[in-house]
Amino acid sequence: MSNPSQFLQSRTVSQPLYHRRRCSHMAAIGPTSPQLSQPSLSHPPPPKLTTVKALSESPGLSSIPSIYTIPKQPNHELVSDTKEPIPTIDFSLLISSNPDERSKTIRELGKACRDWGFFMVTNHGVPERMMKAMIEVCREFFELTEEEKGECEGKHVLDPIRYGTSFNPSVEKILYWRDYLKIFQHPSFHSPSNPPSLREIALEYSKRARGVMKEIVRGISESLGLEDKYIEKATNLENCLQIMIANLYPSCPQPELAMGLPAHSDHGLLTLLIQNDTVGLQVLHKDQWVNIHPIPNSFLANIGDHIEIMSNGKYKSVLHRAVVNDRDVRISIALFHGPAADAAVSPAPMLLEDGQNPLAYRAMKYKEYLELQQSSKLDGKSCLEHIRNRGI
Repeated sequence: MSNPSQFLQSRTVSQPLYHRRRCSHMAAIGPTSPQLSQPSLSHPPPPKLTTVKALSESPGLSSIPSIYTIPKQPNHELVSDTKEPIPTIDFSLLISSNPDERSKTIRELGKACRDWGFFMVTNHGVPERMMKAMIEVCREFFELTEEEKGECEGKHVLDPIRYGTSFNPSVEKILYWRDYLKIFQHPSFHSPSNPPSLREIALEYSKRARGVMKEIVRGISESLGLEDKYIEKATNLENCLQIMIANLYPSCPQPELAMGLPAHSDHGLLTLLIQNDTVGLQVLHKDQWVNIHPIPNSFLANIGDHIEIMSNGKYKSVLHRAVVNDRDVRISIALFHGPAADAAVSPAPMLLEDGQNPLAYRAMKYKEYLELQQSSKLDGKSCLEHIRNRGI
């Protein structure tokens, strides 16, 4: 497709959560997309799913329905507040005009990608008030009535505005203790009409975060021994697919039985996450789940599957999950930054030249990878395994 955003509405990849009218949203800024086809009226609507927020606010709720009970997995409870701190990257040094400072920071970035796959980003230049406003306006969205939020439920897993619960209930046997709002921000910008301030805040926030992402990706490219703009050019990052997901994890009466999101890696190149003061993200590090305690006014960044692909496995996307608690509501906002929709991503040839590193992944267009991941169960790194070269 010549238009990088057309794929968003080109295929039906799942049935809608509910049959309701489409979300009334602001006009998209950027390339336009064709209208979605209407669902057939010959089929009855699927049963309505209760949102976790509505369930958690049920009077007298003391236990969770069995559909939310997660089977325990090996190492499920190996949780640590490791004394080994998560790496921190000073963004101001990454973009420094001092070549020694910048080179040192790029080396630190490469080590963070190799050792953790996650790192804090400080001194990034995005105003703290903007980050707090983004969290607050998403809180306001989740406080809307179920009917108002229901207007944004969408009909397909790749609708540019989509409100829902769990991850993909159409294929899940067990549901997750999570409601979400997913909005495509670039190359076309979309926003619900409610709350009214969401559009303005999200537009500026996503723009500022893209600038941070591009500099980090350039640093990652250099840390791999590539030209600073190699990844940027190879993935057509100017037309990157940027997706904002606001997650709501209500308090849960039996948090030891439920899960906000299961262990998974992220699609794309780089995820930038902010959250309120409630801890709930855990990262698998050295075979233990580590609680992540964010630094105020920082981004929590992690590399995605497509950095693992481009680095031919030198840098690996890392499993992480969201846990819940019985006291506080957690809100997190993740900005996923992927290649352009039509970019076919494969390992950088320069990383294969010595003959010691055979091609580990086959090429796949980013839109196809995203469709595969979003229409399946969230299951570890199963999508990345799908394109792994089995001959090595």
